[in-house]
Amino acid sequence: MGKFVIKQTATGFTFSLKAGNGEVIATGGEVYSALDSCKNGVESVKKNAPVANIEDQTVEDFATEKNPKFEIYEDKAGEFRFRLKATNGQVIATSEGYTKKDGCKNGIESVKKNAPDADVELPE
Repeated sequence: MGKFVIKQTATGFTFSLKAGNGEVIATGGEVYSALDSCKNGVESVKKNAPVANIEDQTVEDFATEKNPKFEIYEDKAGEFRFRLKATNGQVIATSEGYTKKDGCKNGIESVKKNAPDADVELPE
């Protein structure tokens, strides 16, 4: 089972979602100034991830999906990444870079599966 790990940084709080094997599958879309705001970000991912559609921006004439959605895109290094947007269009989670689009799609499926029931680990 996955878990969200909230960490305190020099400038605020961040979170990452880890799969059952401990691998990070998504990170929060921003640094939050308050712990409660970071917790709200986690709750937003839990709520939006399982119902989000997938918009593949790497194909020509892609269909624009309504929020919440996962957007697949190619970064400057030519790697595939995803970002999860909430109902209001705000980016609430992002991925690492994947060399293959299938890896990116698997990452999305892992977030959809792990996020809803993931425990939340708070900073000490």
